[in-house]
Order: sequence, then structure tokens, then C-alpha cells
Amino acid sequence: MLKLTILRPCPRGKINAAKILLIMKGIFLLLILPTLLLSCTVPRVKHPESGNKDKIKIARLLDQAGQIQDPGQKITFISAAFLGTSYLANTLIGSSTTQEVFVLQLDGVDCFTLLDYVEALRRSSSFDEFKETLRHLRYRRGQVDFLARNHFFSEWGNSDFSQLQDVTSLVGGINVLRVKKTLNQKNDTTLFLPGYPVKKREIAFIPAEAIDKSLLSRLRSGDYIGIYSSAPGLDVTHTGIIVKTEEKIMFRHASSKDLFKKVVDEDFASYLGGEKGIIVYRAINKSQEKEGR
Repeated sequence: MLKLTILRPCPRGKINAAKILLIMKGIFLLLILPTLLLSCTVPRVKHPESGNKDKIKIARLLDQAGQIQDPGQKITFISAAFLGTSYLANTLIGSSTTQEVFVLQLDGVDCFTLLDYVEALRRSSSFDEFKETLRHLRYRRGQVDFLARNHFFSEWGNSDFSQLQDVTSLVGGINVLRVKKTLNQKNDTTLFLPGYPVKKREIAFIPAEAIDKSLLSRLRSGDYIGIYSSAPGLDVTHTGIIVKTEEKIMFRHASSKDLFKKVVDEDFASYLGGEKGIIVYRAINKSQEKEGR
């Protein structure tokens, strides 16, 4: 509470220099007070991060996942914990004109951040390690900066820190097609992400017409899938995770469809509908990481 000091009026001719100075200070305070109060009410930017409840859940999940050695089975187990999690678009904060913020928000994911969290958890044994791994997985050299973020699936899958292998050719065999892309650049030369540089990359993908039961059988549970985009400047339009059961091959993903708006499992062949091509990345343990990436 602001405390006001009442100055008693002085007899005429009795105001000395000290009292004049005190009166001037009071007037100055009244003039700047609105500015001071306004500056106190400006909200600070909140960095979304998980609370204690999430940290406890993550600790339990990592304790259980630590007993699974196979990378694919570990991904399948960890990603199951996200089933039912709300779909939330634009969860990451940052652009060429907005300062990048390191976001860790587990109560809402999009198709790409789901993969971010699952892969970072796969390679961690504690919450602190999970945060650090996520930072390096999402950003090149772990530098939290819009220009260092892996915006594209092929950037994410081929980064030095990814511990992933592009097995598209292994799965697709002779049916694999290769195309040279200028990522981030549209047909009219404008950018999908203003301020982010264009990057040339050769993309291997399996076309929709080549995806049959034999090919699907070569997928493994825990494989990361990118739904190939033929549009200039893009490598994929969506991402998810393969989950294989004895009866079916499912596609676990954060769906933006009005029917779901959450992380769900869908029959993979039905989801593709004979119209979507795919890119496949497979997780490996650090000891298996291929040379020359």
C-alpha cells in the first residue's frame, strides 16, 4: 500500500530550502508514479515447462523404460504414455522476429513435438537428462535459437545428435524414389518460415503405390514415420510412430482431425489410404550409431 505523507502548511515566509526540496520530491513522485505502477503490471514472458507432477510421472516412466533394451520397443512403450494427450498446434515459441523459448510442455503436443519428447525420453534416465537431451535434439549444438531449430523432419532425422538411421531405402528396396528438395522455399520463391534459410537436401521416400503388405512387414515397432510431401519446399506433411501388434500395424500420432484432436493409434494402411508416401527413420543405441553421419 502506498503511504502518503501529509505536509503541514508553513506560515507565510517561513518555508525554508529543506521543505521546498521535500515538496519538489513529492511532486516528482506523483508525476512518475503512473509509470512505475505500469511497469510493475507488465507480465513477464512465461517459459512453458512441466510442473512437479509431470516430473514425478516422467521419473516413473523412465524407471520402467530403463529395463527395455531394444530401441524400437522402448519407443513403443514410452509413446504409449502419450495416448490421449491433447493435440496442440504451435507449441514452440520463436521466429525470426520473436526470441526463441525452450518449451517443455507435456500436456499438449503436435505431431513433431510428440516425436521430440519420445526420442529424448528414450535416451534419458532422469528428468534433468531428458531436458538436456531434448534441447540438443531439437536444436543444433543445443543452441536455443530459431535459426538452430530442426524445423524439418529430415533435419531432425539427420542431425549429428539424432541417433537415428534413415532406413527408407532398406524398407522400400528398389521401389524407393529420390528427389532433390530446396527446403523452406515455395514455388514462387517465398518462404514457409520467413527468416530461416533455404536448405538443399536429397530426400528418399517410398511412393504410395509401392506400399503393400510385404513392404509394411519390413517396418518395425518404434520406427519414426514422415508422410512424404510432394510440395516444393517441404519434406513431410505429418509424422508419427509405427506400433506393431500380432494382428495389426498401427500409426501412433498426434492427430489434428476434429474427430480426435489428441494422440491416437490408427490402422496404418487405412491411414495411408493408398495415397501417401513415407520416409522411415529407425532409432539406434549410441553404440550402434553409424559412422560418417
